[in-house]
Amino acid sequence: MKLNQPIRSGKMKSNTITLAHGSGGKAMRDLIDDVFVSGFANEELNTLEDQARFGLDLFTQYGDCLAMTTDSYVVDPLFFPGGDIGKLAVTGTVNDLAVGGAIPLFLSCGMIIEEGFSVDTLRKIVHSMKTTADEAGVKIVTGDTKVVHKGAADKLFINTAGIGVIPEGIQIAANRAKPGDVIICNGFIGDHGAAIVDARGELAIENTIETDCSILSPLIQAMIKVCPDIHCMRDATRGGIATVLNEFAQSSNCGITIFENDIPIRNEVRGMCEILGLDPLYLANEGKVLAVVPANKAEKLITKMQQYSSGIHSRIIGKVTERPEKRVILKTHFGGSRIVDMLVGEQLPRIC
Repeated sequence: MKLNQPIRSGKMKSNTITLAHGSGGKAMRDLIDDVFVSGFANEELNTLEDQARFGLDLFTQYGDCLAMTTDSYVVDPLFFPGGDIGKLAVTGTVNDLAVGGAIPLFLSCGMIIEEGFSVDTLRKIVHSMKTTADEAGVKIVTGDTKVVHKGAADKLFINTAGIGVIPEGIQIAANRAKPGDVIICNGFIGDHGAAIVDARGELAIENTIETDCSILSPLIQAMIKVCPDIHCMRDATRGGIATVLNEFAQSSNCGITIFENDIPIRNEVRGMCEILGLDPLYLANEGKVLAVVPANKAEKLITKMQQYSSGIHSRIIGKVTERPEKRVILKTHFGGSRIVDMLVGEQLPRIC
């Protein structure tokens, strides 16, 4: 189904967002036309209906199961080394689809904007979203805009929802880990958390780390081609790799052992964590995937992953065991062991 209408050309008359831009009237229409429709331009969005419309055959050509996800982004600050809230909003939702084996196709975008927010800054964020969506091969096809009184929100919050299709025969789930499986990570952990600490500038720490915020779907689709029987897979965002591994162990009623010597952590991130009393296993990531796979597929899988920029540093970091059930154990540098539990509280608030 194709609905072709010309893009409407709005004319913003203000350099900042006002309450009128959320009123449903002409000012709001100008904002939508001039910033969002022109910024995200595609034929599904350009119709400006209350919903995006697709023929069902568009989905069935990719697989037999729809996948849908949603997430909200409140990161502070809005811009940080290597990324911004717009890039984060697209990558986060695309990656949540991809780790389930889905081919991401379409996104929605809901924005809550504080009165007085700069229109030029909003344009930069929209441009970042469009650029990232193009990289991921997805379209932003519908959305919503709300404006709240100054002080009722902190600059800008974004919600994105995504739809994708899972090819027939792919069954990736947190409850499929089996003793003997190995755990693969695609690179250095904790970079996003370190980048946000640097961007906030509150702790007088000089840091050259950029966020790892990146689209993982090409890497993951390549992984699935090599090993269609990936048992578990998730991107390690809030709560870090420790949280994801605990979710696998609890859902699969198994144990997981990881090896400190094999976990890739940049020296800069490790040093920052030592100064601040943080554990890098719990630091947020925005471009890291953990996969639980049969041991006999691991070597071939890692070879393929290392052909992608987002997987150059891929390696095995642990294994699945029968005991202790529902526990994650870290084998330390010094030959000891400690339990890696679920994160209690929040190490760094508003990280994504």
